[in-house]
Amino acid sequence: MKINRSVLSILAACLASALAGSGCQSHSSTRPDTVAKPARTRRSADPDIQRAVDAVYPTLVRIHVVFEQGNDGRMQKRRASGSGAIITEDGYIITNHHVAGRATRLVCRLSNREEVDAVLVGTDALSDIAVIKLDLSSRRDPKAKLAVASFGNSDEIQVGDVVLAMGSPAGLSQSVTKGIVANTAMITPGGVGMRLDGENVGELVRWIGHDAVIYPGNSGGPLVNLKGEIIGVNEVGIGSLGGAIPSNLAKIVARELMETGRVSRSWIGLQAQTLLKSAPEARGVMVASILPDSPAKAAGVQSGDLITEFNGEKVTDARAEEDLPVFNRLVLSTPVGTKVTLKGLRDGQPMTWTVTTTDREPSLANELELLNWGLTVRNFTRVSALENDRETKVGAWVDSVRAGGPSADSKPELRTGDIIVRFGERPVENVQQLAEYTTEFTKGLTEPKPVLVTFARSREELATVVKIGPEPDDSKPARPAKAWLGLQSQVLTRELSTALELEGKRGVRVTQILPDSPAEQAGLKTGDLLFKLDGQVIAASTLADQDLFANMIRDYKVGSEAVLEGLRAGQPLKVTAKLGTQPKPNSDLETYKDERFEFTARELSLNEAVTARLKSPEDGVRIATVQSAGWAALAGVAGGDILLAVDGKPVKSIAQLKQTMKAMAEQKPRRVVFFVKRGIYTEYFELEPKW
Repeated sequence: MKINRSVLSILAACLASALAGSGCQSHSSTRPDTVAKPARTRRSADPDIQRAVDAVYPTLVRIHVVFEQGNDGRMQKRRASGSGAIITEDGYIITNHHVAGRATRLVCRLSNREEVDAVLVGTDALSDIAVIKLDLSSRRDPKAKLAVASFGNSDEIQVGDVVLAMGSPAGLSQSVTKGIVANTAMITPGGVGMRLDGENVGELVRWIGHDAVIYPGNSGGPLVNLKGEIIGVNEVGIGSLGGAIPSNLAKIVARELMETGRVSRSWIGLQAQTLLKSAPEARGVMVASILPDSPAKAAGVQSGDLITEFNGEKVTDARAEEDLPVFNRLVLSTPVGTKVTLKGLRDGQPMTWTVTTTDREPSLANELELLNWGLTVRNFTRVSALENDRETKVGAWVDSVRAGGPSADSKPELRTGDIIVRFGERPVENVQQLAEYTTEFTKGLTEPKPVLVTFARSREELATVVKIGPEPDDSKPARPAKAWLGLQSQVLTRELSTALELEGKRGVRVTQILPDSPAEQAGLKTGDLLFKLDGQVIAASTLADQDLFANMIRDYKVGSEAVLEGLRAGQPLKVTAKLGTQPKPNSDLETYKDERFEFTARELSLNEAVTARLKSPEDGVRIATVQSAGWAALAGVAGGDILLAVDGKPVKSIAQLKQTMKAMAEQKPRRVVFFVKRGIYTEYFELEPKW
């Protein structure tokens, strides 16, 4: 059973403030001592604290950042501040990714109040570590020696050890707070991690929890032991506790960033979860998801498998979420291209898999602004492509749209999440290519010019006309079960007709063919242009005519034949389709409400099954709603999930689900396991009702 969602929302809100370059401010009424910089004529009463302050305080830097982030179709500049420490004599500084990772300008203020320019060397969102470097030529005395901090061994720290948090809270001068280590493997409960640029930091990092006060602006500053060594990099504050990235991890990441500018990690396309409490004899970690076209998929690993050994090293039993980063580090730290052996169990039987790791790409690429379009766009990475149901990384993914801009004013308008795949007749491989096409197209223009743009939205391929150039000074009503062709279409507007050199033509353009539909059986394809139905002109020419073609089809009898005429790739097209029965609209699909577990489910529609890449609507049922704080919600089940199985028994229909849940009520098991599909992922949830 997972932690209450209301608690998680509070934690998530607290973590979110770290994205501005700070930890959350503590509101504890009892605060640890604040240690100011000692006067030269008076030493600290505690020589251990004084030694640590003398060793690290001179290395502290306050980092002033200007960064850019895509929003409302623009790359918007913002200011923030954070902390860091000098770790080499030539001016390398360690800090957080969320402080400096998106920086376009960096200025550091040293402990002697000298301001020095800096540049970003490399950054790693997954560990939330970044390295910047002082531009020593901008110093008053470029040859002046820098104070340098050293790393300690974070594996040696123990709960109760005295630690000092150093940094520049709220952008103020450097300061020190004192506390003790509260936890050596702290995580956020319920799987709610700190997400940075698409990466879940909790996948890799277990924080050193401590109660040395962390204020906004302390992020990136060192956590120091009484030997005067960095044993952590402060990242967040949650309530009265601070969280620091262990130095042993931070040191490795920083070294690789200094050497290559990036961190190389292995990826096998496997997502692990904790062991089920209903299987106390289980060992290792449990496989929750296997991503398509991944090394793990190729090796035959499946959801539900247990992995007990990774390349000869025993896997820690994942009884709690704190154990998962240990397994993830085994995978991530393996050299890319290594052939590794996994050992484990499937249905109690020993299994062995051989997997060759590949390079782990970032989960999310950075945005790029297309000013002429009023858009920010991203390239796809391997994971973001899969999460958007793309078979390849081809296309420019729309990240944000400026209201009133050229893309927002196109008809149909471009939206966040759309994928631009063609510019005119030229395919768009990536964001850089789209930018090149745009530069070429707009060269010499004095006013915006229309261009035909083809884009993907969900599983449809649409076309629109966007006027680009110099910067200028819904739910449809439910359909009755009538005749059905099984395709989606868009109106051939006047703008599209002109762009396709078919001026004056009226009709529709096919945007999607549903599987096993009359349209597919007739041989129709996406991109076909349809002008006539049984000799009658399809008189659609404006967006107001969107339903005209569908209404014409619905006037036919089920089982009748319809002759469609149009064009395919510029050549005449004529096909005959035998019309089928229209699938039930969502409003007519059978539903089931489970009072005990407090959720509602309904049958899958054909479109939902296609979108989820299921073979048919009978491969699962959709969780329609989940009651807040109910048993299903507490376990982590959410509205929109597709329920595939209950306690290992496939759920093919609402009727079958009713029978299964009735049997559960009679048997009253301690736990009931739901196997669900959420986007491209599958996951197991344990529901623990009070019978």
